[in-house]
Amino acid sequence: MADKNQNPEQKPRDNIDKMLLQAGWRVQDKDKIDFTAGLGVAIREYQTDVGPADYVLFVDKQAVGIIEAKREEEAQNITVVEEQSGIYAVSKLKWVNNSEPLPFVYESTGVITRFTNGKDPKPRSREIFTFHKPETLKEWFEQSKSLRSRLQELPPLNHEGLRNCQITAIENLEQSFKEDRPRTLVQMATGSGKTFTAITSAYRLLKHADAKRILFLVDTKNLGEQAEQEFMKFVPNDDNRKFTELYNARRLSSRYVPRDAQVCISTIQRMYSILKDEELDEAAEEIPLAEQLTKPKEPVPVGYNEKVPPEFFDFIIIDECHRSIYNLWRQVLEYFDAYLIGLTATPDNRIYGFFEKNVVSEYDHEKAVADGVNVGNEIYVIETEKTKSDGTIKANQQVERRERVLQESHLPVEGRPQIRTGTIS
Repeated sequence: MADKNQNPEQKPRDNIDKMLLQAGWRVQDKDKIDFTAGLGVAIREYQTDVGPADYVLFVDKQAVGIIEAKREEEAQNITVVEEQSGIYAVSKLKWVNNSEPLPFVYESTGVITRFTNGKDPKPRSREIFTFHKPETLKEWFEQSKSLRSRLQELPPLNHEGLRNCQITAIENLEQSFKEDRPRTLVQMATGSGKTFTAITSAYRLLKHADAKRILFLVDTKNLGEQAEQEFMKFVPNDDNRKFTELYNARRLSSRYVPRDAQVCISTIQRMYSILKDEELDEAAEEIPLAEQLTKPKEPVPVGYNEKVPPEFFDFIIIDECHRSIYNLWRQVLEYFDAYLIGLTATPDNRIYGFFEKNVVSEYDHEKAVADGVNVGNEIYVIETEKTKSDGTIKANQQVERRERVLQESHLPVEGRPQIRTGTIS
């Protein structure tokens, strides 16, 4: 008898079985069905009125989805089989009465997996790391509206207390969500209030789109602490309570990820160690990624972590994303089935490529200077009492010249008017 693993038709199914088991599904043959075996049951070769579906997914004895299995060599053209899987999703199932189409549809080679949520306003497939947990599909199945449906109903932004550049970034970002663009880049000059903008957006997603969890990623512990302070100080313009009085925001400092936190702040190094279920040397969080010279030749892959499954976060905000999307760290971002929002002041072609050229804000230093948000690198010749009396000031010595601009108390430190620095020549 030939080894079934040598069968090109069987190999992807073996991998799919393993992936389903990892995600908490009970995998069964069609002639050994036991709906009481667990919350989620995946049944192979389940009979429909158009033929046997490779897998039909049941949650709490209710049919909710199907999986179409394909050989690995078909991975590059896996979207071609979406029509076939869609036929199974609307078919009649044997032994059960399914009056509505099955909303959750997967196509998988056991290596590449795509997913379509039929409850979305304009369903389209997206690539995911692995199958969702039965608990996740149960929650989504019971919701009257999916996340993508709720994003269509975000109310207009209240402009009070926001700069024009922040208004543009938030409104364009939300339009990108409505178009279901999975990756979005926000370019804002340093000092123009990137973090304040990101927190405002996070607040609106939690309040108006009922987002479950948001991950705020940084590349050093110091930046994580600063972000935590900004969340703690943030007061929205439609409520007199602080962000942390309304939502639970936690900075991760161990392998434990609290399920009751709506916002998790973490270094990307720590999140990588969490996914690998390894302890992290805290010194690794002190060095910016750009300064870490020792990198493995081949990135060590992350695997499925049942404590932090791919659907754990709905949105990931990546601060200073120009340092966080390469090599080892890119897998952390691609593990999660979440919208990715990159923040940077200095994008390059690789950044544009990663975010699929979906740039919703292009507010560079020159524009910030023109708006009076930042200052340029002017050179000033200043006469002082010391120079009048033949005193000497060393060339290139820096001096401060304060702008006569009222500071806006609602803005974080990085978003406030700056002190100009001049150079003595």
